[in-house]
Amino acid sequence: MMNYQQLAEKFWQNGFLVCADFFDENLMARLDRNIQQYFGDDPGFRHEKEFLEKSKTEVIPWFPQNSELEDFSTSLARPFDQLESDARLQQLTQALLGEGWGSLYSMVMFSKRGSSGQAWHQDCPPENPARFNLNRLIYTRDLNDHAGGQTLVVPGSHRMGVLPTGNPTEDLDEQVILRPRRGMLILLHGHTWHRVLPMSTGVRYSTNFRACPEGTPANITDISVYRNMRYQFSTSSVIEER
Repeated sequence: MMNYQQLAEKFWQNGFLVCADFFDENLMARLDRNIQQYFGDDPGFRHEKEFLEKSKTEVIPWFPQNSELEDFSTSLARPFDQLESDARLQQLTQALLGEGWGSLYSMVMFSKRGSSGQAWHQDCPPENPARFNLNRLIYTRDLNDHAGGQTLVVPGSHRMGVLPTGNPTEDLDEQVILRPRRGMLILLHGHTWHRVLPMSTGVRYSTNFRACPEGTPANITDISVYRNMRYQFSTSSVIEER
């Protein structure tokens, strides 16, 4: 049995939580096949050139549960629906966010072989500690040190305010490396400073079911904070040079 209260305390201490072997192996294999079917071997980048260059971010998003998009597929979306409705995931999310929390959207992130990963960033502005998103990250395949694509986080940084300016991809003193494996769940506070390492071999998939506490605006993740800028996705523009 999972002790949700203890897990919540650990999350709030560190700004992230790692749960190994959280999801069924067969379901992960099915999800992996669906992601591979959607992206193929070499999809094109979809962000603007300015964002790719300034953010040092080379990931390609897919929103599999958004039925309003032209590429929506019921069969591809079905295992994502199954994951999101997992009772343990629901209970753990409530332990972290409290009553009345809500889902935002799901997003699959694809990183090509040789791509730069993601630079240090916060998923939403940290000026109001009560307004944040929760990333619920699920991995369908192992990522070892040889392949790359590990996630770096700075423990406790969700309480440290704005990510400091500087080199977007340099090592930070307090960083720790998270090594995703198939079936792993990583819960990440939207104010936590985090980064994804470049991909050396193979490809990287991560599925993110975003959620937020009650009363949080649905567009909480529209603005992300990087070490050299703030970027607004709805307008595809840099709104602050840093």
